[in-house]
Amino acid sequence: MIFITVGSQKFQFDRLIKAIDELIEKKIITEKVFAQIGVSNYKPRNYEYKEFLTQDEFKRYLSDSDLVITHAGTGAIISALKQEKKVIAIPRLSKYGEHVDDHQMQLIEEFKELNFIEPVYEIDELESAIKNVNNKNYNKYISNTKNIIESIERFIG
Repeated sequence: MIFITVGSQKFQFDRLIKAIDELIEKKIITEKVFAQIGVSNYKPRNYEYKEFLTQDEFKRYLSDSDLVITHAGTGAIISALKQEKKVIAIPRLSKYGEHVDDHQMQLIEEFKELNFIEPVYEIDELESAIKNVNNKNYNKYISNTKNIIESIERFIG
């Protein structure tokens, strides 16, 4: 299953939601798709969706997925990587009214440099990314949380 998540920002991400519909119509995507679409104006015709998910719902869809396609939000990407999911990340861009600035471009670059994700800079690259993501190997994400906690405990101990 493919899980699409666009986060809970107050901005639409119609570009992504519509592109997924088109790729299903073209039979590029043939597996089941579920999306969390936020405040997007475009409503999917070819796959199930919900505007917002509870934490439990999010965890369930993430767990059930093989591939996560997400905006380039750090939380969504790291959540997927911790579950060892393949991730395609697309930055929200200000020129499309998807965010106030283009900081997600910087985030996507960092994750790409670490070889954690398949980046998509413009939506017309999504088809190629979907076709190629399963043929690529990505680095495994290892959380630093335990090391940070141990370091803090040593400091205050």
